[in-house]
Amino acid sequence: MKIGIAYDLKSDYSNSTQASNPDDRLEEYDSTETVDGIASALQEIGWEPVRLGGGREFLRRLMAERVDLVFNISEGWGTRSREAQVPAVCELLRIPCTHSGPLALAISLDKAMTKRFAAFHGVQTPAFLCVDNMEQFDETPLPPFPLMAKPASEGSSIGIRMHSRCESGKELRDCVAWLLQEYGGVVLIERFLPGPEVTVLVMGTGESARVMGIMQIVPRAQREEAFVYSLEVKRDFRNLVDYHVPPCLPAATIAAIEETALRAYRAIDCRDIARVDIRLDEAGKASLIEVNPLPGLHPVDGDVPILCGRLGISYTGLIRMIVDEARSRA
Repeated sequence: MKIGIAYDLKSDYSNSTQASNPDDRLEEYDSTETVDGIASALQEIGWEPVRLGGGREFLRRLMAERVDLVFNISEGWGTRSREAQVPAVCELLRIPCTHSGPLALAISLDKAMTKRFAAFHGVQTPAFLCVDNMEQFDETPLPPFPLMAKPASEGSSIGIRMHSRCESGKELRDCVAWLLQEYGGVVLIERFLPGPEVTVLVMGTGESARVMGIMQIVPRAQREEAFVYSLEVKRDFRNLVDYHVPPCLPAATIAAIEETALRAYRAIDCRDIARVDIRLDEAGKASLIEVNPLPGLHPVDGDVPILCGRLGISYTGLIRMIVDEARSRA
């Protein structure tokens, strides 16, 4: 079987004027190590990998190559629906594609839309509001502090820093002004929850979706009730956090986390694989933070490969599982 890999590398956009500032603008794009890892895993299984790249190069190569399936980790570029670009093309050409479809990817990249969909399906999520300018911010009533401010349509913790958790109106105003200046677009402001944070690996489609594992992120130096799983932490995770698989939580809490993750996954109509981020409130109830249907697959640094490693699932085994899920839908 010939499998095309759709991806966007940081190096593809490093010369873009839009990528020059801030320094995390390209954080969601992949490194060659990730693409090499996927290609090696596919070869180890016995499949033939074809590197398709992203953007216009993806279109050119896809039309020139005959592939049986596209393994999609492409983040796209330029719009808040950018992650939907590759699966939309695959739908048009009727080529099977791993991961979620264009609608789910478009919804999930918009954090506010994700929360609205999830809430409609009975999934608890922190109270939130959105602003796209400072005048609107100044006129909008705020939920109780502490609050969290972040870009509404970015992934990979872009724009989420240590100062994103705000305890006063001045801190929040300064953070929102910084986000609008540096990233533009819409800023999501949501209630910050003081409980433990976990990330949940879900695989499957529809009723076949199931929780594969849960990883608790525990800070080493920060107080848990004020901990932000920020860009700074993710860049230095070996020194700043411990990962617990399974989480150090009561069985009833773990069951509630699993139910919340599955309901959110199905509400957005994810398929094959996604990482669902959940945080507990002061009462210990699970609340959805966001859904990532294109979780990072760096063989060493990605949350999902780390979680799978703790479960005894090899990197090659993970890649096989993703492809098998996609093939089962074909």
